[in-house]
Amino acid sequence: MLPAMLTETLPGTGTAPGSRDYERIARAIEFLRRHALEQPDLAAVARRVHLSEFHLQRLFTRWAGVSPKRFLQFLTVEHAKARLAAGRSVLGLAVDVGLSGPGRLHDLFVGLEAMTPGELRAGGRGVQLRIGACNTPFGRCAIALTARGICAMRFADEATDGGFARWLRARWPQAEMRAEPDAIAALGDRIFGPLAAGAHAPLTVLVKGTNFQIQVWRALLEVPRGLVTTYRDLAARAGRPGAARAVGSAVAANPVAYLIPCHRVIRATGMLGGYRWGETRKAAILAWEAAHAIESVRQTVNGER
Repeated sequence: MLPAMLTETLPGTGTAPGSRDYERIARAIEFLRRHALEQPDLAAVARRVHLSEFHLQRLFTRWAGVSPKRFLQFLTVEHAKARLAAGRSVLGLAVDVGLSGPGRLHDLFVGLEAMTPGELRAGGRGVQLRIGACNTPFGRCAIALTARGICAMRFADEATDGGFARWLRARWPQAEMRAEPDAIAALGDRIFGPLAAGAHAPLTVLVKGTNFQIQVWRALLEVPRGLVTTYRDLAARAGRPGAARAVGSAVAANPVAYLIPCHRVIRATGMLGGYRWGETRKAAILAWEAAHAIESVRQTVNGER
């Protein structure tokens, strides 16, 4: 039986930048995606989200770190194809110079640990799950944390309607659950806060999965922030060339949204493809990451980091 607090609303808010802006941003992105051929201008988008052009400009700049015009370039298929090419080049270079481990390529320095067969059989016996929800630049997000790392992270309604707790109980039937909103809010701020505020502090995710799924998730961690890959390329990196369909299933089964960046897998055509938490959210994350990656490069070049 789950504690009442966990079956109703997961507490916690967090202070990640832009969390209150996402609903309007999402509406604007959805409008732009549906009317891309018409090339709507700033005034048309502003009318759609019931803001003045001035306020929309300020909203986008606050949320994305770049102007709406610049941000919208990151949503195009042409830009996605360019990021695919850049991703192949960067990952190839990493192999050539002997970089090893996902932390070298992933801004958040995320490490992955897999549960042992014995731990899987125990169903979480002796494990304490600290759970809560926080606001992020992409909407509300529920997180579960163990002593060994983050074991679950999910966007959207599951963060607030009890579905997250039920999903956790199915995966960790013997674990103890504790609501810890303050700890999860602080963790959310660390994950989604400014890069300068601790981008190099390591994070660990603890996953339950088949050997193949874990290979795919490890390969995902090698895709740099701001870049993307395809299912076929990911299959090759996971040591299973030709298994793009199976890789797609493994990507969809990812239990730790954002940190294991399944959103960085797109179709070879440059189209987004599906996403467990909605294509609009996927587009928002990819464009936001591209904008922040460029800003990170600018700061490094100018000696600001």
